[in-house]
Amino acid sequence: MHRFYCPDIADTLMLGEEDSKHCIKVLRMAQGDTIEVVDGNGNLYTCRISMAHPKRCAIEVFDKQHHDPHWGHRIVLGIAPTKNLDRIEWLVEKCVEMGVDRIIPLRCHNSERTVLKTERLKKIMVSAMKQSLKATLPQLDELTPIDRVLAEPFDGTRCIAYCDEQLPRGERLSLAGAYRPGSDVMVLIGPEGDFSPKEVQEARAAGFIPVTLGESRLRTETAGMMAVAWIHALLAKREA
Repeated sequence: MHRFYCPDIADTLMLGEEDSKHCIKVLRMAQGDTIEVVDGNGNLYTCRISMAHPKRCAIEVFDKQHHDPHWGHRIVLGIAPTKNLDRIEWLVEKCVEMGVDRIIPLRCHNSERTVLKTERLKKIMVSAMKQSLKATLPQLDELTPIDRVLAEPFDGTRCIAYCDEQLPRGERLSLAGAYRPGSDVMVLIGPEGDFSPKEVQEARAAGFIPVTLGESRLRTETAGMMAVAWIHALLAKREA
């Protein structure tokens, strides 16, 4: 069944213009056809098209179900956007497909990108949410200075992954060793030039655990995806 996104569907009973066009002109759906609509807040609506208009597709709701994220604990990824925007777009898409609750683009001392327009990223997130059959749209923050994130209250495990050679690998836990499944988790990934020593020091003083993601030196977007994948694997192992 085709799935669409409309955050205010319960009030308007009408798809937005873009989804209306896709539903009626591209998919050639007609009055009486059944579709699914998610509102991004965990609600899945099974609907029937009552007016097949390509700009204002009206629907009737005949079933509503609430679906909480299947992983059960908040996963927050803070990551410095890459200079190449395609790479961070790829990361956002894959993290939403796997499952994440919040993505915080970080502005760091060594950041290659200091301006980030989030409109396109939000569209990618909506598409990934629908494609992966989720009903909750993750929160996407605006570009945020890292010191603001370090000062933010967070009830869970907080980790910072970096490659600073001044701290031997042996003094860093693996992410699997630092994270205790059953709690919320926040992982910070630095820019291509890594976190500055001052940022690392401040993160550790704020209670962030220094972690490694393995023996390989990873691209920023690869490290972000691996961190989210590890967390899901640890949560799945706990539930097994």
